[in-house]
Amino acid sequence: MSAPVLSIIILAAMFLLATVLPLNMGALAFVGAFLLGSVVLGMSTNDILANFPGGLFLTIVGVTYLFAIAQNNGTIDLLVRGAVRLVGNKVALIPWVMFAITAVITAVGALSPAAVAIIAPIALSFAAKHKINPLMMGMMVIHGAQAGGFSPIAVYGVTVNGIIAKTDLEASPTAIFLASFLFNLAIAVVLSLVLGGNRFRSTKAGRVVEQAAESRMSVSLGSRAAGVTLQGSGSDISSAGVSAKGTSGGTSTTATGDSAASDNGARASIPQLITILGLIALAVISLGFKVDVGFVSITIAIFLALVSPAAQKGAVNKISWSTVLLICGMLTFVGVLEEAGTIKFVSDGVTQLGMPLLAALLICYIGAVVSAFASSTAILAALIPLAVPFLASGEIGAVGVIAALAVASTIVDVSPFSTNGALVLANAPEDVDKDKFYKQILAYSGIVVAVGPAIAWLVMVVPGWM
Repeated sequence: MSAPVLSIIILAAMFLLATVLPLNMGALAFVGAFLLGSVVLGMSTNDILANFPGGLFLTIVGVTYLFAIAQNNGTIDLLVRGAVRLVGNKVALIPWVMFAITAVITAVGALSPAAVAIIAPIALSFAAKHKINPLMMGMMVIHGAQAGGFSPIAVYGVTVNGIIAKTDLEASPTAIFLASFLFNLAIAVVLSLVLGGNRFRSTKAGRVVEQAAESRMSVSLGSRAAGVTLQGSGSDISSAGVSAKGTSGGTSTTATGDSAASDNGARASIPQLITILGLIALAVISLGFKVDVGFVSITIAIFLALVSPAAQKGAVNKISWSTVLLICGMLTFVGVLEEAGTIKFVSDGVTQLGMPLLAALLICYIGAVVSAFASSTAILAALIPLAVPFLASGEIGAVGVIAALAVASTIVDVSPFSTNGALVLANAPEDVDKDKFYKQILAYSGIVVAVGPAIAWLVMVVPGWM
């Protein structure tokens, strides 16, 4: 058996094991890289480790550490309250506020499940209070998280753009970000029209969501002051760690110092204002001046930790180490695949089809179907390098295909088998039949998997404008 064929079998086995068993695919990828590289290809361990993405490691650690501090000191909850205040008594706008604030959270570096874990409890508690369709509200939160997920400083964006940067392909981080944002925005519009309808009514209900955010802030800040780590806020967020009541576990305690200033809802504390300025500085310095995102984010995070030492307590534990392991393991394995000739082998097979558009559609559907059950980050890290030689031929727009693949592989995170979908299901309002809600999410995700990749392909690939 040739090395390329064997490596593809190993890759398929890794996806299968990570799907049916609670194993981190990154850990499996490191094992696969070692066995394939050392045993089959005769590579030294130094050669294998030369494929380790050190820059990406620093970026993911830096941005998730910064976000953890922002969450710890109440800045995220402050932004939620502020956004709700802006819409006043217009209940119909609240789902859009949830969409927007989740998009902002992921765009500044939070992982999609972390953003959904924060916003979904608040959003769904409001949906129950005012008889808003919980499916619409939950999906608005998830699509909001995906809308911001491909910003140049977000984890998805950094991963995809980092892979492209190592090739000769045309890079357009802004185009990929806007493609994902606009696609998810369009889905949100359809959801609002189909599931919202005229059942929205204006009422002085904005305060309900504001109180929910304040309550969550009071609980979280009080718990942190007591040295308690909230369920569902650590590095590996799962549906079991999020209460269906709308807040993470813990009990409200009296907080002092910075917390007190936030609890009364009157104004932001100094650490929170500095955190907001830090997030703005991250965007300006890294995007405007092209300075490495990893170094900038971790520098700002350390500065915030010095300003408010209490807020950084437990922040290192909230770095998504499972995602770090996943991405670094996968990209190390992809480097070994390149040595094995797998990437050229797959690219030659795709080229022999003689139909570049059909090949692009096939890639999008592979990404969507696998991502509905496995990690979107892992499938992006695997499929994009495999598609690079095929895209380098110039027969089809590389940016359009990558954008379509990025969208197709992430919009399916609404699946109840994914972390995001499971978080929404776990936070279903008490008066909602959980089995019925599960079937609704499953049916919706089935529609997204069946239709989403085709629409992304038709819009981004077929016209050839990207």
